[in-house]
Amino acid sequence: MRRVIYGGAMSLDGYIAGPNGEYDWIVMDPEIDFAARLKDQAPPTPAIRQIVFSRTLRPGAFPDVTIEPAAEPVVARLREEVGKEIAVFGGGELFRSLLAAGLVDAVEVSVIPVLLGGGIPFLPPPSERAALTLRKHRVYAKTGTIGLEYDIRPPARKK
Repeated sequence: MRRVIYGGAMSLDGYIAGPNGEYDWIVMDPEIDFAARLKDQAPPTPAIRQIVFSRTLRPGAFPDVTIEPAAEPVVARLREEVGKEIAVFGGGELFRSLLAAGLVDAVEVSVIPVLLGGGIPFLPPPSERAALTLRKHRVYAKTGTIGLEYDIRPPARKK
């Protein structure tokens, strides 16, 4: 089964966008090697299959992108296909829905050294608790960004 990795950037106080949806506070650290980070997700061909989950965009609106109204059935189907890891980037509601459905195996987040004081949360409430195991971390000294990689632990069985 393919692993699903949810990723993105977050302010120190837990937001993925500011109060007006702004993301100008996300700094691009020159030391972050995005090509290396995506090597496990990228297919062997130059083209990456892009799927956008949207309740407002219509299929066919963008010729090079597949638009799907619901994420859970698509991600569940993709996990069953042969291939490399699946990278998911997006809003907190997308993360919450995939996490609740048990469709996220790992979380990779860059914590940006800024306090927004409000905005769109990384994981909006209500959400169930998820236990994480730290797999890797790195501090990027030039910008103060911290890269964190966690595996999601399976829920404990109730006795």
